[in-house]
Amino acid sequence: MFTGIIESFGTIKRIESTGEGRVLHIGCDLDLSESKIGDSIAVNGACLTAVSLEKNVFKVDMAPETVERTTFKSLRPGSRVNIERALKLSDRIDGHLVSGHIDGTGIISSMTKKSNAVIIKIDVLPKLAADMIEKGSVAIEGISLTINKCSDHDFEVSIIPHTADITTIGLKRVGDEVNIETDMIGKYVKKMLMGSLSKNDALPKGQKDISMELLARNGFL
Repeated sequence: MFTGIIESFGTIKRIESTGEGRVLHIGCDLDLSESKIGDSIAVNGACLTAVSLEKNVFKVDMAPETVERTTFKSLRPGSRVNIERALKLSDRIDGHLVSGHIDGTGIISSMTKKSNAVIIKIDVLPKLAADMIEKGSVAIEGISLTINKCSDHDFEVSIIPHTADITTIGLKRVGDEVNIETDMIGKYVKKMLMGSLSKNDALPKGQKDISMELLARNGFL
């Protein structure tokens, strides 16, 4: 489990191909002396398992599913990545609960300067957009962010200078692909509501998603 608060930049040192999978050798400026083989480390938001550890370099295996679902297929030696070690239960949770299981990817469609922030709009598939709400949480490349606006095909977030300086979001450009993880709690609530409504025959024939109108009609609002 993670919080979406990035600890460090990492740099891809070497990539090994294992058929459809990958092995990444990643350098970072974190002190890994307290980490051990088998620990979870989020790389660009994806929860990966450390299989080898040196002073400032660790190695992770990526299954074909991880490569296919994320932006990792486009990584090259020298690519910069966001690094976050797993949450300690004694820590403050400054971001939001992030599982490190990437739901899909999005494409940055615009970046607009507004005062001290940059407003980034990201195009996503409708199935991802369906799990987002205005002022809800989303993890982009592992970074915990708040959704300003969202539609059925895109959403916007604000990036402050501090976030741009310490994460890879400050290196992104229009057209870049990014990893997306939607809010974990929202996904569970949605699934439970869909199950409850379906059992009670409250879902109109052919409807596969929840709307504000549907919730109001069935007494949830």
